[in-house]
Amino acid sequence: MSDLADLHEELRGVTRNALVGSADDADAVVRHAGQLGWWSLEIPAELGGAGATFAETAVVLGEVGRAAAAGSFLGTAVTGVAMAGSGAGPGAERLLERIAGGEAQATVVLAPHGDAPSPSPAFEMRSGLLHGLAHDVVDAPRADTILVVATQDGEIVVVAVPAGDLSISPTPLLDRTRSVGTVEAVGVAVGSGQVWPIAGDARLELDRVFDRAATALAIDSLGIAGRMLDDTVSYVGQRRQFDRTIGSFQAVKHQLADVLVDLRIGQELVGAAIGSIVAGRDAGVAASRAKAFCCEVAVSATGTAMQLHGGIGYTWESGIHTYLKRAMLNRSLLGSPERHRDRLGERLIDGAFRS
Repeated sequence: MSDLADLHEELRGVTRNALVGSADDADAVVRHAGQLGWWSLEIPAELGGAGATFAETAVVLGEVGRAAAAGSFLGTAVTGVAMAGSGAGPGAERLLERIAGGEAQATVVLAPHGDAPSPSPAFEMRSGLLHGLAHDVVDAPRADTILVVATQDGEIVVVAVPAGDLSISPTPLLDRTRSVGTVEAVGVAVGSGQVWPIAGDARLELDRVFDRAATALAIDSLGIAGRMLDDTVSYVGQRRQFDRTIGSFQAVKHQLADVLVDLRIGQELVGAAIGSIVAGRDAGVAASRAKAFCCEVAVSATGTAMQLHGGIGYTWESGIHTYLKRAMLNRSLLGSPERHRDRLGERLIDGAFRS
């Protein structure tokens, strides 16, 4: 266990150093991801990856959130690798090899089903032609391969489509660190080699990929909250009023203590979700708990940071606005906290709740 902790600490340090000065440069972050193997952590060694687990991916995710880094880590390393890994056939393996070599960026079309944040196919294959529409696809404008979950003859399949063959419309965002887009296919011709059956239970695989993505957003949000706490503690320890540092004021201490308590709770929830994913257990409950709580904590922590920085916290130069916008987008992507609490309620009602 100590060796694993040391490995994670080293990975954390390397990632943090690599992102210094380049976090807002998407192209630079993509280069780091390819050169340092961030995308390929969970790809099997025989396909050029590191053969690691989601626990190691989570370390990088936390630092990406802490730096509010641009790039396509969520789409490629979290959903793309997982969806390709569940596909059967040489096409899926070739994509994983390209990702491991830093030659491809991919994302998955995960469409919520109804009012509950659960994945469901939004596309359909008919006579070799792909049809469908999905909004809010994370990293779609930056990906070169779109893994579309579709139905074909009553079965769920994965269709690997070059981004240029689809209509992809970037969604205007206040958050400049992420890319989200609408993906549409109107009779797009697809070759048989691009259609992959899903190994195992397709519905369970979709849930698995969705839970990974929801947990990833929770981890990213904890990284945001942790950075905001550290920066604010540093600031209030230097800013002086009435011949005292403002960090000595009890009201300031109480607000920062509240953020720290929320961080500790969030770390426990995220740890439970990561543990479930790594162990291959149903992570639905743990992922929704983490997503609902941590994304709200990030918004609250950035708000506290802005307030305690005083007037400078509201300026462009402070940079806090970057974290606030990212935190607010994290909260809405892949289901709001309310929708994830609804998902937990459904599990409870169905008798499938696992603590």
